[in-house]
Amino acid sequence: MELTMRWFGPADPVQLWQLRQVPNLSGVVTALHDFAPGEPWTRQAMQDLRQRVEVAGLRLSVIESIPVHEDIKLGNERCGERIEAWTESLRVVADAGVRTVCYNFMPVFDWTRTDLAHPRPDGSTSLIFRQAEVEQLRIGVGELSLPGWAEAYTPAELADLRAAYQGVDAAALRQNLASFLRAVVPEAARLGVKLAIHPDDPPWPVLGLPRVVSTAEDLRFILDAVPDEHNGLTFCLGSLGARPDNDLRAMVEAFAPRIHFVHARNVRRHSDRDFDEVPHVSRFGSTDLAAVIMRLEELRPDVPVRPDHGRMIWGETGRPGYGLYDRALGAMYLQGLIDAVQERRSHA
Repeated sequence: MELTMRWFGPADPVQLWQLRQVPNLSGVVTALHDFAPGEPWTRQAMQDLRQRVEVAGLRLSVIESIPVHEDIKLGNERCGERIEAWTESLRVVADAGVRTVCYNFMPVFDWTRTDLAHPRPDGSTSLIFRQAEVEQLRIGVGELSLPGWAEAYTPAELADLRAAYQGVDAAALRQNLASFLRAVVPEAARLGVKLAIHPDDPPWPVLGLPRVVSTAEDLRFILDAVPDEHNGLTFCLGSLGARPDNDLRAMVEAFAPRIHFVHARNVRRHSDRDFDEVPHVSRFGSTDLAAVIMRLEELRPDVPVRPDHGRMIWGETGRPGYGLYDRALGAMYLQGLIDAVQERRSHA
């Protein structure tokens, strides 16, 4: 697999020259973060981004993400124009030579945690999720925010969004996702871009809002909705691994041909809906990350993989989950697993 790492642009505390020094890391995963959801990306901005990455001696490997506007998830009267704007951004990405786009379909909230700096016994800090803390929150009462949300919503803003979703249950959201895929996958196929939907994080409803990319059944529905290789998955071990009923190794066997991007992250489950993010090494978590990555290397050797959410170690400060040091350690763990499979393959 191609070893990559996420970068959040020029304002990221981790710089491209530092990523370049991680052994065998060749790809960058990034996006045009200054564009609002629903705003079409421009070719000039995309070309500037690609040039910045290439000047640093790296390759722009994956766009993560082109945001999907809430109007698309709601399937409302503005859905069509929002899909056209999203598709225009896809064309811009293709023109820049990028052939993999990660996106998600989580209503209102992106990935959510209840603590971004939970102290660990070794002195590092990591991200954790506790369901009971989320259940105590009340929509419409005070400022509502949790770590990991892209923005804090005022009571009025969140109440309006929640009201808009009153008529959108899991079945409706699933159909809206299918409609979106039927609209964009043909263009992705024409452009030669593989779409890779990211699982829900965490993979269950948050504050009563439905989520439909959480289980093997969900993934099968998505792939069957548009049975084209350009309609595929981001296989995030951390997101899917937070549910004890998700068999990650079985998912790899079932969905390998449509896995276009891999996020390698380990979690330690404390209950069905409580977990800590832990070091990538398998023994620290509830996921046999080594076995899954090695099987993916056997089945999907050409897809990009990146170490996901690292701890903060050695006194580093920065964007929670996206410091350099622990992700670099994770990258070397992944490289060792990949090397082991490649060595075995060379002697087969």
